[in-house]
Amino acid sequence: MTATGNQSPTPESPVTDAPTAEAAPLAGAALGTIVVLAGGLSHEREVSLRSGRRVAQALRDRGCTVLESDVNSDLVTLLRDLDDPVVFPLVHGATGEDGSLREVLGLLDVPFVGATGADSRVAFDKSIATSVIRGIGLTTPQQVALPDEVFRELGARALMDALGERIGFPMFVKPSRSGSSLGCTKVTQREDLASAMVGAYAYGDVAVVETYLDGIEVAVTVIDRGDGPEALPAVEIRPDSGDYDYSSRYTAGSTRFITPAEVPDEVAAACADMALRVHDRLHLRDISRTDIIIRDGVPHFLECNVAPGMTETSLVPLELDAAGLDLGEVCEALVRQARRRQQP
Repeated sequence: MTATGNQSPTPESPVTDAPTAEAAPLAGAALGTIVVLAGGLSHEREVSLRSGRRVAQALRDRGCTVLESDVNSDLVTLLRDLDDPVVFPLVHGATGEDGSLREVLGLLDVPFVGATGADSRVAFDKSIATSVIRGIGLTTPQQVALPDEVFRELGARALMDALGERIGFPMFVKPSRSGSSLGCTKVTQREDLASAMVGAYAYGDVAVVETYLDGIEVAVTVIDRGDGPEALPAVEIRPDSGDYDYSSRYTAGSTRFITPAEVPDEVAAACADMALRVHDRLHLRDISRTDIIIRDGVPHFLECNVAPGMTETSLVPLELDAAGLDLGEVCEALVRQARRRQQP
């Protein structure tokens, strides 16, 4: 078991518009040029840049030829000019996880690590993904999705009363399409619901209101290195504040991460099974991370991430360490998977 305190993101120089390549004369070079995409314009840009830098270095340490690039107007030209590139997308939030960037890569016939554009779009939207997962019999919070326009035009006061009656307090309000807990609020009384809705709408035009689940929060990553999906040991998340919000994620020492999670073996197995079933039902590939709340020994699905963070304090690297796996080796295997899909 390992316990790790969270650390604040350290500001670093952003990825420049002019990418740089670095190669080492080792076996990894046979993969061709791996383009690590990071940055973008979402609120998670800095986390994405840190993820990109770490994965790029891990691949270079394996002897791969790596080129780091931001997402900008030069990207299409860059990919067209390269000889047989393969992309490792690490752009978080909108563009990176809503399927749009992956649709462009598919349009250009460039192989890439991770889910397709269409499947990313379903997984990224919390209201849609939750409905899909509930449909296969997995336990989820009770949930209502409300577009901003509907909330305003049909009468915010009446809708908030209905939400209180239907969902009950405490409830959890979050943007349907966002990450890093941005715009998320735990609401314990009716008087605070309006500001929570406004906070969610600041990050998207659809807010999700769901039952607040008090329990043990864990995350389970699924990877496929070529022999089928496998679940990594769950990481348990223990924020000092009680809620794993943006501050708890990125304030030094405010959260403990424990891998493997300190839960009974049968509960850990149920969490692993849930992550694998989510990965399969949402038609994901290569890598995904499922966030879960364990309440009274029962895992409840929260959401799924198709481009999980890879920073020094992110959950996936902690799970890889617990499984005795090397980050660079796993990333190289994921790139090989992407390459194989391109072969006739």
